[in-house]
Amino acid sequence: MSSHRRTVLFAVILLGAAGAALAYFGGMQGPEVVAAKPIRGPAVQAVYATGVVEAETWAKVAPVVAGRIAGLLADEGQEVRQGQALLRLDDREARAHLAELEAKEHYWRAEVGRQELGLSRGFASHEAREKAESEYRQAQYTVAAQQQRISDLTITAPIDGMVLRRDGEVGEAVDKNQVLFWVGQPRPLRITADVDEEDIPLVRPGQRVLVKADAFPGRVLEGAVSSITPKGDSLTKSFRVRIGLPADTPVQLGMTTEVNIITREVPGALLLPSAAVVDGKVWTLDGEGRVHAQAVALGIRGRDRLQVVGGLADDAMVLSNPPSSLSDGQRVRVGKAP
Repeated sequence: MSSHRRTVLFAVILLGAAGAALAYFGGMQGPEVVAAKPIRGPAVQAVYATGVVEAETWAKVAPVVAGRIAGLLADEGQEVRQGQALLRLDDREARAHLAELEAKEHYWRAEVGRQELGLSRGFASHEAREKAESEYRQAQYTVAAQQQRISDLTITAPIDGMVLRRDGEVGEAVDKNQVLFWVGQPRPLRITADVDEEDIPLVRPGQRVLVKADAFPGRVLEGAVSSITPKGDSLTKSFRVRIGLPADTPVQLGMTTEVNIITREVPGALLLPSAAVVDGKVWTLDGEGRVHAQAVALGIRGRDRLQVVGGLADDAMVLSNPPSSLSDGQRVRVGKAP
C-alpha cells in the first residue's frame, strides 16, 4: 500500500474516532431544554363563549302578511312612538276587494229593512227575514276581516324608541314574518352569549366578564353577567347568558364578541406553563444539570398556564416543555428560551 493511501485511510479512521467521541460526549450532555422558575400571579378560571352585542330594550318588526313594499315611513336613526307607522305594503287589491264586500253588506242591510217592512204588512215571512239577517251578519264579519287585513298591511312600531335598522326598499316583495325593522333604545347595551350546558353550572349573575371584539384588537373590555335563561336549548346544548356592559363601552350594536366569564380568581398563585406539566408531573433541574420527575397538585387550569397548589417550591427550576424521552437523573443541556 502506498504512503498516500495509508495517509488517507488514517485520516478516515481519525475522523471516525472523532465522530464517535462527539456522539459519546453529546449523549453525556443530554438533550437541550429550557428551564425557568414558576411565577406568582393571578390564576383565573373562565368560561369561554361567543356572543352578539344588542340593545337591552329592542324589538324586531315584521309583517304578518306577505306583500310588496309601497312606502317607507321611517328612517334609520329616527325616533318613533309606539303605534307609529313604519312601512306600508301595497293595499290596492285589498281595498278593491273591501269595496265589493261593503257593497254586499249594504245590500243585505237594505234587504233586512225590506223584509221587516214586508213582515209588518203581512206579505213577508219570518224565514225570509231571518235569512236576510244571517246574510247581513256574515257580510259585516267579512267586511271587518278585510279591514283588519288592510290594517295589517301597515307595519307600526311596537314600542317607543329609535329605528336601529331598516331593511327593504320600495317595490320589493317581502314574506310574512320577514324582519324589516329593529326598533329600540341604542343604550344601554348588552351581549347575548350562548354558553355550553357543561359550563353553565359555573356561571352566576354578577360575575366579571372579559370581552374581546375584532373592532378593538389588543383591547380587553369588561362587563358583568346580568341574567341566565332558565331553560337551555336542547339542539345547541347551550344556555343564553346576558352580559351587561358599562355606559361608556365602545362596542356597537350587532358586533360579534368573544367573552370569558370569570368563575374563579386566585391572586398570587404559583403558575407554570401548561406544557410543563405532563400526566400530573413536572421535570425539575438540579444544580448538577440533571432532571428529576416530580408530582405536583394542580388547581385552576387555564389554556396557557396552570396553578400549582402543592409539590413545588417557588425557586424550583422547571422544564418549560420537557422532551418525551427524558429519564429520571438524566443530564441535560440548558438552552435559552425561544
